Order: sequence, then C-alpha cells, then structure tokens
Amino acid sequence: MTYFEVNFIQQGKRGTELIKAVSRREAILIAKAKIPNGTVLKAYEVSAPLENRIEDMKETFFGAMSKKKIKTESLISAIRQLAVMTNAGISIHDSIREVTKSTVDKDLKAIFEQVDEDLNAGKSFTEAMMPYKYQVGDVTIAMIELGENTGNMSESLTKLAEVLEEMMENAKKLKSAMRYPITVIVAIAIAFTILMMYVVPKFKEIFEKLGADLPAPTKLLLFLEHSLNTYGHFILLGLIAIISFHKYQYKTNDNYKRKVDKHILKVYLIGNVIFFASMSRFMLIFTELVRAGIPIAEALDTAVITIDNEEIKDKLASVKLSVERGANLTEAFEDTGLFEGMLIQMIKAGESGGALDKMLEKVSEYYANRFNDIIENLSAYIEPILIGFIAGMVLMLALGIFLPMWDMASAVKN
Repeated sequence: MTYFEVNFIQQGKRGTELIKAVSRREAILIAKAKIPNGTVLKAYEVSAPLENRIEDMKETFFGAMSKKKIKTESLISAIRQLAVMTNAGISIHDSIREVTKSTVDKDLKAIFEQVDEDLNAGKSFTEAMMPYKYQVGDVTIAMIELGENTGNMSESLTKLAEVLEEMMENAKKLKSAMRYPITVIVAIAIAFTILMMYVVPKFKEIFEKLGADLPAPTKLLLFLEHSLNTYGHFILLGLIAIISFHKYQYKTNDNYKRKVDKHILKVYLIGNVIFFASMSRFMLIFTELVRAGIPIAEALDTAVITIDNEEIKDKLASVKLSVERGANLTEAFEDTGLFEGMLIQMIKAGESGGALDKMLEKVSEYYANRFNDIIENLSAYIEPILIGFIAGMVLMLALGIFLPMWDMASAVKN
C-alpha cells in the first residue's frame, strides 16, 4: 500500500486528501467516493506521515504475531465433507457452500465464504485457497492442486485428510514426548530462581561480614543473585522482547528465516526432528503426485512448497532444475546430499525398473519411521542433557556455598 496526496475542488474551494491505496488509479477512485460533489484535479505519490508509518509498523508487527493457523481437527472435518460431496458428483462450488454452512470454526467459515466468492469470480479452487496458505498449510494447497490437475478432486481430498490426520498424530506424539522434559526444565528453573532469590542472600550476609576473599564459584553465584534480585523484571521483559522480535522477524524477514533454518538443522535432536518430518512430508506428497501421473518436474515443484525449512527447500528445489537440464531423478536427488546411499539405490532401482512410485513410497515410509523413532525415544535422548544440567547446577551451588565454609573452617583451626 502506498500513500497518495489527492488535490480536488469542492464547492469552489481547493483541498487535499491523503489516501492509502495500491495504485494511483485506485487512490483517485477512493477520493471520488469520499468527495461525491468534488472534482479530482491530480493525485501523486507521497511519503507516509510519521504517525502513519508507526501505525503501519504496529499493524504489520501485531498482524504477523497474531496470524494463526486453522485448527487441524476443523480442517480435516471440512476436507472430509468436501471429499464425500465431490465423490457424490456435487460440484466443488456447491460443496464449499454447504461446508461453509455446516462448519463451526469461525476462521474457517470466513475463509470458505471468501473462497466461494472467488470461485464465483472465475478463479480456480487452488487460486482461491492460495491467499490462505499460512492458515491451511502448504500440504492442503498442494493436494488441492493435484486434484485439479488430475481431475479427481474427491480422491485428492480424501488423501489430504489422511495426510493431515497423520501430521496431527505426529504433532500429538511430539507434544506428549516433550511434556516430561519441559516439566523437568520448568521445575529446575523455578527451584534455581527460588534458591537465587531467597537462599543465597542469607549466605551473602555471612560472607560480607567475614570480608574474606571469595572463590570464583561463590562470586559467580553472588553475581547471579544480584542480577536476579536487582534486574529480574528487566531480564524477564528482555527475554519476552527477544522472543517476540525473533517470531516477528522469522515470519516477515526472508533472509532472517533462511539463516535460522540453516543453523537450526545443526542443533542436536531438533535438527533431526525437522529434517525427518520435512523429508517424510515431501516424499509423501511427491509419491502421490508421481502415482497420479503428474510429470516429474511439476510434481517436484508442487511437493517442494510443502517444506517449511528454507535450507531443505532450496536443496530440493535444485532437483527440478537438474531434471529439466536432462539429469535423471536419481542423480538429482544424490546431488542434494539429503538422501542416504541406500535410499538413492532404491530410487535408482525404481526408476530403471519402471516402479518409481513404489520405491518412492518405501523411501517415504523410511523417513516416517525415522521421525517416529525419534519422537518415541525423545525422552531417552534428552535425559542425559537434563541430568548434566542438574548436575552442573547442583555443583555450582555446592561449590559456591561450601568452598567459603571450608576456608572459614580452615582459618578457625589455624
């Protein structure tokens, strides 16, 4: 959106109006609507006033922060209804209208109402759903596009509902697996804060009265105690501000998102969860597209949009370029460095033997199994880190408090 200053004459008097619009033509139309008895002389682009810039920044920030996805349960229910109706021979337009009436989710209802209007305006189902890619997910867009390309919308919607259910189950498994380590971490944080704010100050008074030279662990302990008691509120506000800024930048800044996505793949455990979840989703969609008879290049193009991580997406996007230049699929996949040697051999066998879709399905199952294995054993992977963290905290407290005590005992004996 751009700001335009519109000059006009109304009842023999000149005036100006600041209007926010996409183009100069739209600004003139808005001005004519706002000044029905006036005559627009000219409109030209101007920089936004300071207060408007601040308001725009606030809208962008809070808009990015408040943007939320549709509840998966509601989306699955709506997709299944659409699948049943289209399978019964009802047009997608009429099906969406019926689903709009029956859905309880207000956000989803608003989306389908707008989609209904866009379909009336001549847009395809994919084009109508594209503006809501964030709310419904890339997988939904990809499978709807598959249905339109193959002419079998009901089958694509049925498969989409199954994929969404699998993704929902995986999300539930991840939350369940993370419940234990999160509980332990929160308990440790609360215990550490209580010790720092209420227990350590008692020893601090004793150490100050003695006036002795304190060991390094004790100085560190007292520094943390002083920081929490003096600047605790500021530290908390700072953490909230950093998290909010990170979320905003990640959603609105492509370069920032790309850097974060690249480095997060190197983080212990988290990187593996993201990698195997992304590859499992990509291979699942790609397999369905190939099985439906979609050309390899188009199938790759559609499957790639389902990947959230930019680092993985870039590498998989290069596969399409390699295929278009004449390379076979096996070579293109091998060049990405994302596939293990065993998987490359499976894809090669499927490509040369005319059973590519079956081998791709096996590869998809492999990534899904690896993802499930990590989720099911997540607690076992995290436990050593938690134990090490607890041991470090206990050691720091013990050394910080008892070393000066031992020094005092030694001094009394001498």
